[in-house]
Amino acid sequence: MRKTFLTITALALVAFGATACVSKSEYTKAVESAEVRYNALEAQNARLKADLADAGKRNEQLTADQAQLERTLALKSGELGKSIVDLRQRVNALEGDNTRLTRELSEATKAREEKLREVSSTYEQLVKKMKNEIDKGQVTISELKGKLTVNMVEAILFDSGKAEVKQEGLVVLGKVIEILKTVNDKSIRIEGHTDNKPIVAPLTQRYPTNWELSAARSINVARYLQKQGIEPAKLSAAAFGEFKSVADNATSEGRAKNRRIEIVLVPKE
Repeated sequence: MRKTFLTITALALVAFGATACVSKSEYTKAVESAEVRYNALEAQNARLKADLADAGKRNEQLTADQAQLERTLALKSGELGKSIVDLRQRVNALEGDNTRLTRELSEATKAREEKLREVSSTYEQLVKKMKNEIDKGQVTISELKGKLTVNMVEAILFDSGKAEVKQEGLVVLGKVIEILKTVNDKSIRIEGHTDNKPIVAPLTQRYPTNWELSAARSINVARYLQKQGIEPAKLSAAAFGEFKSVADNATSEGRAKNRRIEIVLVPKE
């Protein structure tokens, strides 16, 4: 590089000498100026070489990064494709479940509506059949959320302190039985209820408490329904004694309402 600098300087001086005589001082200045420019060019060249080397390294790193990115993208693309397939399968499965559940819900709704219509029909038949007893306040019929209850006061079915259904009571039960025979999708629960007056002698030997009296009455009604052709598998008897009152036991009217038999139609278990 130094040789190149001297050659350049010599050529410059020859050219300069061709036009005029050069003093020693001017010659020195020209050499120094040329050397300064040469050093600047040398430094600039070194910087450019360094920049070129750095650019090459950066290019290599960018090439490596690009390759890694492409591999990563290919991997992610494959994973994403698999995820999309999985999601589509799940969506299809969910759509199938939704279709099935919608169909089942529709069928269940129709079945429930049909059962409600049957209960309502039974209710209307009972009300029509027992209009006379209802008007006398001996029977009440209620329907709530698919549950139908025929409430009969004690006096229409039993003599005081007795559990055997009297003849007039059998006539009333006959009206209920005629309609109950048409009910196929319900269970029939016979519930016995009393007021809170304790059993007194000599009845205590047979019915120590109101539990026993209410149980005997509900069982006798259930047995009579069975004898009249009601399927026994549909029947059950329950005794509540005085513990499920519907009126105030402090009055004779309230106690009369509490002494009752309820025939309840409930969904089969």
